[in-house]
Order: sequence, then C-alpha cells, then structure tokens
Amino acid sequence: MNRKKRIAGLLRKRVLILDGAMGTELQKRGMPAGVCPEAWCLANPGAVTQIHSAYRETGADCVYTATFGANRIKMGQYGLTNVRETNRTLAEVAVRTAGRGLVAGDIGPTGRFVEPFGDLPFEEAVALFKEQAQGLLEGGVDLFVIETMMDIQEARAALIAVREISDLFAIVTMTYEKHGRTLNGTDPVSALVTLQGLGADAVGCNCSSGPEAMLEMIAAMKPHARVPLVAKPNAGLPKLVGDATVFDLEAAGFGAFGGRFAAAGVNLMGGCCGTTPDHIRALRESLAAARPVAPVRSSSTAVSSARGALILERGKPLVTVGGRLNAADNETLRRELLAGEMATVRRAAREQEKEGAALLLVQAAAPGLDEKDVLGKIIGALSPTTRPPLLIDAGRIETVADALRSYPGRALVRVAAGRESMETLLPVAAKYGAAPVLGFPAEGEPAACRKAIREAIGEARRCGFTKDDIVVEIKIAAPVPQPEALATALGIISWCGERLGCRTLLDLTGAGKGLPEGKWLQASLLAAAQAAGVTLVVADPSAAELMHIRAAGELLLTAS
Repeated sequence: MNRKKRIAGLLRKRVLILDGAMGTELQKRGMPAGVCPEAWCLANPGAVTQIHSAYRETGADCVYTATFGANRIKMGQYGLTNVRETNRTLAEVAVRTAGRGLVAGDIGPTGRFVEPFGDLPFEEAVALFKEQAQGLLEGGVDLFVIETMMDIQEARAALIAVREISDLFAIVTMTYEKHGRTLNGTDPVSALVTLQGLGADAVGCNCSSGPEAMLEMIAAMKPHARVPLVAKPNAGLPKLVGDATVFDLEAAGFGAFGGRFAAAGVNLMGGCCGTTPDHIRALRESLAAARPVAPVRSSSTAVSSARGALILERGKPLVTVGGRLNAADNETLRRELLAGEMATVRRAAREQEKEGAALLLVQAAAPGLDEKDVLGKIIGALSPTTRPPLLIDAGRIETVADALRSYPGRALVRVAAGRESMETLLPVAAKYGAAPVLGFPAEGEPAACRKAIREAIGEARRCGFTKDDIVVEIKIAAPVPQPEALATALGIISWCGERLGCRTLLDLTGAGKGLPEGKWLQASLLAAAQAAGVTLVVADPSAAELMHIRAAGELLLTAS
C-alpha cells in the first residue's frame, strides 16, 4: 500500500501515537555533553536502537530518526560534512528497529533565522534541508517531520525542500513562546494557514510548553484546519535541580491529558522534552478509546502573513485592501524604489494597517523599475513587521514565482483572465499555496462573463484549488464606468456569492480618478458593491468618505 494512504487510513481510525524525547534518553545511555549528537549516535547505534525499541514497545506508532540536528550548519559546528550519509544511516537504524511501525525522518532547525528574519539566505536553507531530506529518503523513512521550528520562513524552506524531492506524508510542528507566538512573531493559526497551503499533510506544535498551554493552541487551530493536527508537548515545565534540568510532569499526569487533546481535535500526539517511554505508555492507554476528530474543513478562504491570518468568511464585514503600495500609481513610491529606499514602503504599510486595511496590495511594475527585484525587496521589508497579508500583482511568471516562493505566508495573487495567464500562473500559485484572484472585465453580455468565470474556476480546480480558495475580481472601466458595465459588475458579484459560493473583489482605486468629485464616485461604488455582497475592495483606507460609507453599510446590512 502507498505509505501516504496507509497513514491517512490510520488517522481515520484513531489518534496516532508518536514517540517521546530523544536527547534526554541518549544522555541516560551515556552521551556526554558537548558532542555532536548525530555523530555519537553513529558511533553508538545500539543506544539508538534501544530508544526506538522502548518507544515502540510502550505504544508509539511512529518513531523519529535520531537526526534532529543532522544538517550542514549544525554538523559543521563540529567540523563534520557527511550530512547525507549520516541521515541515511540513522534512518536505516530506525527502519530496522521499527518493525511494522512508522519511521519519520526528523528535520530540526539550523539555529539561524532565514531571510528576511535573519542572515541565512532562503535558497541556501532550502538546499541544506534538501540534502538532509535526500539522505533520510534513501534510508527508507515512511514520512518526514519538520519540528521545533521557531521561524516560519525556515519551516517553509524545509517543507519546500521535502516537497521538491518527495511526495511522502510531511508533518510540520512549530515551537511557541509563553505569549503564544514564535520567536519572530507567528501565531499558531497563521502558521497553520501558511503551512497547510504550502502542502504540509499535518501541522501542529511541539516543545513550546507543557500539555495545558498546548491544548489552547490545538483548540485555536482546529476550526481552521484542513489537515490533521499534531501535538508533542513537554513533560510540564523545566526546573533547574542542581546542574540538571528536570521536568515536573510524571507519566501518569502527562497521559491524563490524552483525552482532552483528542476532544480538542488532535490527530497525532507524542511527547517532547522530558518525556520517556513511560510517558508514551500512559498516553497510549489514555487514548485507547478516543475517537479521532477529523479536520472540520475541506477548504477555506484564508490568507496569512508571518504575523497574522485573515479568514475570509461569508457574512463577515467587508475587507479593505490598502491600495497605496502601487508603484505605477504612486510617483513618490516609484522614485524611492528607484533609489533603493524602503522608508515609504514601510510607512505606507504601517499607516494603512492603522487606518483599517486588513490586506495590502503590492505592485512593483513601473517605468525604470526591475519588477522582480523590487517586489522581492518590498516583501523582505514588510514581512518582519507587517500583520496584513499581501495581495501580489505581477504579470511575469518569474516575478510571481519568486515572490510567492519567498513570501513567509499565504498570499493572494492576481491572475489575469485568459487561458495563457491561467495555465502559467495557476500552477505556480498552487505550488506555493497562494490563493488566486481571477480577474474578469465587466464587459459584454453577463452570460458570457459568467461562462468565462465558470471555465476559469474549472481550470483552477484542476490545479488543486477549491472554490473557497478562489477570489473572483470584477474589473470596471475607470474613471467612470458605463451604467451597463456597472450593472453587469454588481450582478456578477451577487451571482458569484449566491450561486458559486466564491469570494469577490472590486478595485476602486482607479474609479473617479482625476474628477472633482471622484471620492464620492468611489464611495457610491463601494456602497453598491457592498449591497451586492462583495468580499474585498481595494481602496485607500485614509479616504474618510469611503470608510464612513463602509461603516454605515455594515450597520445597515447587519441590522437587516
């Protein structure tokens, strides 16, 4: 049976039990401080075999290979370069020991933050994780686990590396601080949206905390999860006793949390720091009768940045997309980008977020600018500090691919109408987990427009998107739309929501441009589109007339 199908079948039947801590168990068997753990494991395979066997005997369905730090950066600190061989050999040790159990190829962090959060180049990170994953794959692992990630960009690099060489089941678990965010500010829901969009087969958290705090993280993720959820908590909180770090939760107390985690929606569970084979035995016993809660969603319209997620649910308030980061329409921005400066970019993002924009449009095509280079720099400048996710507008396939590959979240990306554009851009959006915005002009017969939209949605679904992933943009001629075109646009917006169940977008930034009363024309269009059920509008959130009309419309629509 296909290994991925086997895992999916097991997950339908019960909560899968993962193993516990590896490092502390190695120390119990003689591993001294200050050595490379993976090198010690290679020299002492019997100790590793004992640990795998103990976890299997006490109930673990899946053991992790002893390769947590087997990447070029961490091994390089000890002067070691045999990365691929190390991963292959330690995978083979686990496979020989596991019997009929599953073996997960364990990939841990490098210890460095990845651009734009740190100095490790993104493509370098992808390459070193690919080297590690290749060795694990050669060693015969059944699945991959990317764990203890504190940097969403590093997690993305590792997942892309795995996906580019294998279609095996892939788990990604992040590690969160006491405030519920990673070291560089990502919360559990944002990480979930990003990683499940990028192709992770299961997402969750490990290390982080004891079971109590981790329960809250699983509960927060479950309503938005399209994939199984994973928890590997520590054995309580660490305490320093003499020179040793110990954890305060005994096996029975740890196992008692199993039922609560199953009820919260966890689908795979094990232990992290301080847990032992006894902890896994207690967990297995507590989960023996638990029925797994399958992912509650098969699809969802959700986008994310490294610092926040936006769920585009029907019936919710109209979403404003800040439109001031458009180099073609903003001469001040264009001149600054030509000079290689990012102060206006950061300021415009910060101001629009404060004014109420929940998303930001970014468009770098303008005279004199290298669109690909500039767009990458804008994404790098915004990602560490900006909460609103991005709507990326770029025409060239290379520009779109580079932008989506480097963006540490799940972006919206504009895809122009027409078979050529869709055939080239939709697969790229699918590979990197972006949500496509399919654009259609409000011209000609409404029936022809509806047919074109249905055909485009069909093309998107063939690329793996669901209707919930897709946003339909209806484009009106600027600066003043003709009455027929306006009626078509509003009718299509209503039809998309009521008949297709798709989210819709209307760009107001060109409407009324250059006209004395242009701001009121935009406000009138917003009110009409809002009444028709539009989901998102691209606008300037500092325009008081627009925001007042938007607020009044929400009040009236909610009251009705």
